[in-house]
Amino acid sequence: MGLQDPSFEGILLVDKPSGITSHDIVDRLRRKLKMKKIGHAGTLDPLATGLMIMLIGKATKVSQFLISLDKAYEGTFKLGVETDSQDSDGEVVETKDLPENLSEEIIGDAMKEFLGDQYQTPPMFSAKKINGVPLYKMARKGKTVEREPRVIRINELSLQRWDSPEGRFFMDCSKGTYVRTVFHDLGQKLDCGGHLTSLRRTKINDFSIEGVPTLDEIETMGTGEFQSLLIPVREAVPAHVL
Repeated sequence: MGLQDPSFEGILLVDKPSGITSHDIVDRLRRKLKMKKIGHAGTLDPLATGLMIMLIGKATKVSQFLISLDKAYEGTFKLGVETDSQDSDGEVVETKDLPENLSEEIIGDAMKEFLGDQYQTPPMFSAKKINGVPLYKMARKGKTVEREPRVIRINELSLQRWDSPEGRFFMDCSKGTYVRTVFHDLGQKLDCGGHLTSLRRTKINDFSIEGVPTLDEIETMGTGEFQSLLIPVREAVPAHVL
């Protein structure tokens, strides 16, 4: 169902499905609303699901503030297998046996070492650009280039369940954190390799995934129902940002 209403303006929360890019959501909303001024406040990888903040109309002006907010995730990882993309969408590059003494306690202790401020090197399979070219385009051609580490912060990282060789986790972190890189690095720390197998963003600061509609649900809504989902910008950001 297509809508066309020049008064559409505000922040829209969307539950992203797996298998599509963040820009795909922008494109689908542009088709539905018949307007171009739509953006988002932070990407999710195609593999990932969960909370995305979409910016409609003049709300795009506050994107930098919303992008800067901390984010929370839950997901799963697998040890003993490394992939070129650091997640299950990639090709397996190495497999290793897990250490015989590997336990829930050892994994949990290793996770604690990731807490706080630190440098993280963006993965080759990422949208980060070098000289205007996204890294993933170079990676698909088999190229590896030097990437500059950047400062991130992990506020919380905890093991929720361990069923060897797979585990479930919760993580709260700063903007720009590559969660899959954390689990690649965790695998390195445990000397067995590892990769991310699923990821769901559950919070962005005070915005929660609870009750947030899916993209498919939003696409079938009429004007009134859609309008009721829009959060006015003045309610979502501090006055000094406006």
